[in-house]
Amino acid sequence: MTGHVVIAPDKFRGSLTSPEVAAHVAAGLRLAGAGDVPVVELPVADGGDGTVDAVVASGFTRIETRVTGPAGDPVTASYAVRDEPGARVAVIELAEASGLRRLPGEPVPLTATSRGTGELIAHAVRHGATRIVLGLGGSACTDGGAGMAQALGARLLDAAGNDLPAGGAALRDLHTIDASGLLRGFEVIVASDVDNPLLGPYGAAAVYGPQKGASPQDVAVLEAGLARLAAVAAHTHGLAGAAEHDGVVRAMGVAGRPGAGAAGGVGFGALTFLGAEIRPGIGYLLDLVDFDRHVEGARLVITGEGSIDEQTLRGKAPVGVAAAAAKHGVPVVAVCGRRTAGDDELRAAGIEAAYALTDVEPDVRRCMAEAGPLLERLAARIAAVHLVNE
Repeated sequence: MTGHVVIAPDKFRGSLTSPEVAAHVAAGLRLAGAGDVPVVELPVADGGDGTVDAVVASGFTRIETRVTGPAGDPVTASYAVRDEPGARVAVIELAEASGLRRLPGEPVPLTATSRGTGELIAHAVRHGATRIVLGLGGSACTDGGAGMAQALGARLLDAAGNDLPAGGAALRDLHTIDASGLLRGFEVIVASDVDNPLLGPYGAAAVYGPQKGASPQDVAVLEAGLARLAAVAAHTHGLAGAAEHDGVVRAMGVAGRPGAGAAGGVGFGALTFLGAEIRPGIGYLLDLVDFDRHVEGARLVITGEGSIDEQTLRGKAPVGVAAAAAKHGVPVVAVCGRRTAGDDELRAAGIEAAYALTDVEPDVRRCMAEAGPLLERLAARIAAVHLVNE
């Protein structure tokens, strides 16, 4: 059978970046005697952490700058740019500037800010970007994108006309939004598969706050702050927020839209302050790395991520890759650190088989520490089954 192999994995969180996963799989195929099979390494991401690494591997240029981290400390963060017909595209990953991995110590759920993400956007726009692709995931903040908006020129003021300090808790004192100074002249596409609204039991604070260190009392404080942000935005000229009836803020309007609750409400901030459009993360990013062109004529696609489980089946990167490959009639197998999804579930999602590191090394700690060499052994198994003995 002729044709090339496309290796299109997401990262193995805590072990390998997506380009590293692709490189180890390619090395394993060569070692297994499939070295005469052409290989295309095409790391992917779904908008979460690792997105910048993936698009840089596909030809984007990495740009580094100093921005404000989630706890207020300066951090060095990067984004990626590429010139396309009619646009300079900048891919910005919220986790790079405002992610949990950027915290210098313990989580600070009430005061964590998305300001650094806004600073990355501003840097890109001032250097010619006309389209911002904003990947949301792994955030440390629950501030509704307030910090991002402040970095881009909006003023969030209390009743005395003072600028609000950082964090979601301070939003309870929000009285006025002055959006007249907002940086403009660019479009924003949010790449995210999160469908939570901003408020309520399925909202940003209730669902994701505890993952960022918020206690039940903190969640109530953050919910009140986000509700206040939505209400004031609804009454600010040029902005859209939530509807307010009889003093009760409900998840209506932009606040009720799927994805408004992504990344601690940064989805809402992007929709409200930047007029963003939300698109499915993996689908849009596959377009960015030109997946359709690379998969045409392929004999096999190898995708994967650290854990293939129920979350994977709900539309994360491997399932998105499988759906895109299916349009070209190309079979898909997956690699992972571990898996809990069953064979029938995987086949229903378009993945013929999944190979886990735990299949060759039962010790999970060794799988994490030695992921690269173990992945090469796993790739050798895939070559034997799907390539060499065809």
